[in-house]
Amino acid sequence: MAFKKRNKVSAEFSMSSLTDIIFLLLIFFMLTSTLVRIEPFDLPEAESKTVAAMSAVVTIDKQGRFTLNSKPIRKSILQRALRTELRKMDNPQNATVTIVAEKGVPFEYVTEVMEIAARLRARAIIATKPKKKSKG
Repeated sequence: MAFKKRNKVSAEFSMSSLTDIIFLLLIFFMLTSTLVRIEPFDLPEAESKTVAAMSAVVTIDKQGRFTLNSKPIRKSILQRALRTELRKMDNPQNATVTIVAEKGVPFEYVTEVMEIAARLRARAIIATKPKKKSKG
């Protein structure tokens, strides 16, 4: 008398628990990302001295006034003016925008100029004030 075993292993996988976990992780990351705030900070002083070729110089003061190569300019037309300035160069592929920001300038202004330089495919560098050497 031969008995047949009818133990079949089910190869099915329930995706419902996995989708629940992914959904909960998504909600968690959405909630925690809105709680993170990046506070603006003063621009640092630098110890090193790196000399770079300057194609255009954008200056920002504490009152939020912008100048491009020592000429006052409105922030709303900065990108257009920078594009024109960089096109005047002999080698626009090596264009460098130097950002000179007064200490205490909100960092949002600096990042806006950096984003404009990135859109124009130019390098952006931040000019910093050299640190005073302590005597000792």
